[in-house]
Amino acid sequence: MLASSVDMLMLTDSHAHFDAPEFDADREQLFLEMRQSGISGALIPGISPANWARQRQIAIEYQCDYALGIHPWYCPPDIPAAVALLEQQLQQHLSDPLLVAIGECGLDKPRAQLADDDARRVDWAQQVALLTPQLALAQKYQMPVVLHAVRCHHEMQAILQQFPNCHGVIHGFSGSYEVALKYWQMGFRLGIGGLLLDSSAKKLRSAVKRLPLTALLAETDAPSMTPVTAKDRRNTPLTLLPVVAEIAILQGTSNVLVSEQLENNFVQLFERKTELREHP
Repeated sequence: MLASSVDMLMLTDSHAHFDAPEFDADREQLFLEMRQSGISGALIPGISPANWARQRQIAIEYQCDYALGIHPWYCPPDIPAAVALLEQQLQQHLSDPLLVAIGECGLDKPRAQLADDDARRVDWAQQVALLTPQLALAQKYQMPVVLHAVRCHHEMQAILQQFPNCHGVIHGFSGSYEVALKYWQMGFRLGIGGLLLDSSAKKLRSAVKRLPLTALLAETDAPSMTPVTAKDRRNTPLTLLPVVAEIAILQGTSNVLVSEQLENNFVQLFERKTELREHP
């Protein structure tokens, strides 16, 4: 059963790459459909310095929150220079109420395990060298961090212990209840997306059923991570509707209660910038 705009409060997609070219043809129409369905907007994560200007342009045009960061897939050859540029951008736009986080940054073990001659391969040591200064920036500027963590939760949690004041969200979480609970205890919420709609994702579904609603955020990773139940290849923030409905089923509660709590979670996580926006 899908949630309708009638029984949903206005939700924010906590992770959608709205600056992606896949949305260039119908971005305006999609935003209209989202708002008609009870989805007010999205947080647009950063992936590389080459994308930041376009990302900010889209965020400002559609009044979406955004984060600035460097994704492990786009690890630059000169990491110190790239991190210095990131800090420069953070300082330049720190007063922008739409800038709410640092990221998307993190670790991706499968990318490090690709063959040496595969252009997509990113050395593990380089990934760590790129992640840790971004965590340091998040701690320095007291900003939430949006983390990409693929098949590396043990390593990620060990690194996070070195940055005890860091908090944020584990984007696209797909792990077990035990892993999720440890992240939650460390100050991180879990980003839940379309994978939840896959009946074979038993670990994730069990985790969502057992975790407190306060530990969760709703996301899509649009245009990627399209649910197996979708008819189109391109994912969109409209996927939030069935995701919220599935969370409600797993938790034995209503769509309205889930929507309200998930939106409260989003606002609480990014409250530093929300306050700036409400009281300029």
